[in-house]
Amino acid sequence: MKRFLVTILLLNFFSAGAQRMLSLDEAIAIALKNNYAIQLSRNDSTIAQLNNSYRNAALYPTLNANTGITFNNNDQLQKFSDGTTRERNGVKSSSLQAALSLNWTLFDGMKMFATRDKVAEFVKLGELGIKNQVVNTVAEVINTYYNIVRLKQQVKAVDEQISINEERVKLAEYKLDIGVGAKPDVLQSKVDLNAQRALKLEQTNAIEQQKEILNQLLNAHAATADQPSTFYEVSDSIPINTAISLGDVQAGIESTNPLLLLAKKNIDIARLTLKERIADKYPTVGFNSNYNFSKTDNKAVVNPFQPLFSRNNGFNYGFTASIPIFNRYNVKRQIQLAKLDINYQQLIYDNQQSLLNLGVINAFKDYEQQKKALALEEENIVLARENVNIVLQVYKLNSTTLIQLKEAQLSLQQAYNRLIAARYNAKLAETELMRLKGELVK
Repeated sequence: MKRFLVTILLLNFFSAGAQRMLSLDEAIAIALKNNYAIQLSRNDSTIAQLNNSYRNAALYPTLNANTGITFNNNDQLQKFSDGTTRERNGVKSSSLQAALSLNWTLFDGMKMFATRDKVAEFVKLGELGIKNQVVNTVAEVINTYYNIVRLKQQVKAVDEQISINEERVKLAEYKLDIGVGAKPDVLQSKVDLNAQRALKLEQTNAIEQQKEILNQLLNAHAATADQPSTFYEVSDSIPINTAISLGDVQAGIESTNPLLLLAKKNIDIARLTLKERIADKYPTVGFNSNYNFSKTDNKAVVNPFQPLFSRNNGFNYGFTASIPIFNRYNVKRQIQLAKLDINYQQLIYDNQQSLLNLGVINAFKDYEQQKKALALEEENIVLARENVNIVLQVYKLNSTTLIQLKEAQLSLQQAYNRLIAARYNAKLAETELMRLKGELVK
């Protein structure tokens, strides 16, 4: 059912004929289904789950059957001490052997139980790996999606500048026609208009490039290879959650951050590895049994005491014990290495925790700063737009110069750039906080 829904989404969003609206939630849903990195992580986890399904096999005995048959065709010659000679040619015989053997390790220092638990921990490690990849992929999708929105807002800002410049050209030409203007003003206005049009082309191309990046994250090319790959539209706004607090992010982050959980799980696995190494110090006790069957059939014999037919079958069993006495300190070395690995994994965890705390603090500071900048620039854009309108009206009355109008336009353009950047950067900081928290995906 999920595959069918995703296919419908892809057909709707990437079909030719009309630009479709692709929402962020729909983009995330497609990425979770199709993204290559997530699929690779799921494949690794599937392997661990397959191994885990046979985890109890370490406690089971092994049972093997062996059989074989041999056919002989020999010429025989025997000479005895009394001078008697016996000779037969083409003596045929056959020999059949079969055996069924069972071996069961009864005690190995509890190593088999540690191995079984270790396999189960690898399953959990694989699940955490999937979550980590999912969180990172969702963060990439969000950042790329809103980068396209940011570029769209830049295009709208450029369109506003183009509109002002077109009016400037008309005014400059009108002033020149009635004899109160100058030719350089007309030329400069046209140059500025063309510059804004060129900038719009650059922004439009940048949008297409970002859509290609988003498509790669969604793995949309593979699903719609015969369709225009960027034939869709995104939303116009960048919503910001302004209610995030540092305490909320830090609370319980040790149990939600995927990288920290991965590091902790590696410590658990290293401890089980130590149990396996310690088990090698203890004796191994095993039970073994065999059922043997053999049959020999001779068509003719030279020696009268050699049987023409022989059969042997029977059951035997017993116990074995392997007691390690001295193995060139190999077990001691492996135990020391296992202990060092535990310490190493603990250092990785502590380092990851330190980096996580630093990342959260820096991301939150950036988040707070961008919120303040956003509030300031939202106020500033109103002032800059009003200033352009005033200067433009004064320019119509020929009471100001083209230079002053250009300065007002430049201030408006810079205000737009700062506003759009502050809004996008605030979203990046918000996404990073949620990524570090591990709550981009529940």
